[in-house]
Amino acid sequence: MSLPFIELENVSLSYNGSERLEDMAIHEVNLTIEKGSFTAVVGPSGCGKSTMMKLLSGLQAPTLGYVFMNNREVSGPVSGIGMAFQKSTLLAWRNILDNILLPFEVSPDYEYSYRRDKAKFVKKALALLDKVGLKGYEKHFPWELSGGMQQRASICRALVHEPSLLILDEPFGALDSFTREELWMMLRDLQAEQKFTVLLVTHDLEEAAFLADDIYVMSTRPGRIIHEEKVTFERPRSIDIRYEPKFTHLVQELRGHIKAAKEAA
Repeated sequence: MSLPFIELENVSLSYNGSERLEDMAIHEVNLTIEKGSFTAVVGPSGCGKSTMMKLLSGLQAPTLGYVFMNNREVSGPVSGIGMAFQKSTLLAWRNILDNILLPFEVSPDYEYSYRRDKAKFVKKALALLDKVGLKGYEKHFPWELSGGMQQRASICRALVHEPSLLILDEPFGALDSFTREELWMMLRDLQAEQKFTVLLVTHDLEEAAFLADDIYVMSTRPGRIIHEEKVTFERPRSIDIRYEPKFTHLVQELRGHIKAAKEAA
């Protein structure tokens, strides 16, 4: 049996360094993520979902416990990670192509090769923009694009350097329902093709059920894992699966776990 790609062992974190339970953002979290899988973390506001993201990227060290990636303890910022957020965070003064190329410019891993063979990296970025439906928009600026198009570009920027882990923090939360569904399918297809590992932090239970292989439900603060759900729907999943009883049942079950956690707080 292969080792997990990511593993959290009894991880607790307080932002002031205290080991008191009342100061903890998350408490005794155990979680494993297999390479190439799609994992979602859901729960009520303030449960520590974004804290998990910081721990896995190495931007925050645990107060107690251990975080491992590729069988190595995470002790600082991790390279080879792509990140996208609810706001696209595209730079307004750079066109879309230059925004997508930004990871190559700022990463020490690409500092020399990017300068030496920029055309190769431009070709890679243009191919990715084509895959997400943004061909022809590479010279546009972010403010010329809709919110959904900006998020497509943001995900391209997170993926262009072929990260081993893509971390998504509520990436579709500000979009209308039709655009959100389009981007679910875009992400579904990209992940199926490229096999990168995904951690999705979301409030949207339908989003988690449609996209994920594994769903972890967290309690209210201090956040703990109170339920793990293995999603067994066959892939590729049609967007119409949302209207099937088995899908509705899963979403209601997840909602029940979150409701119970709130009532127990």
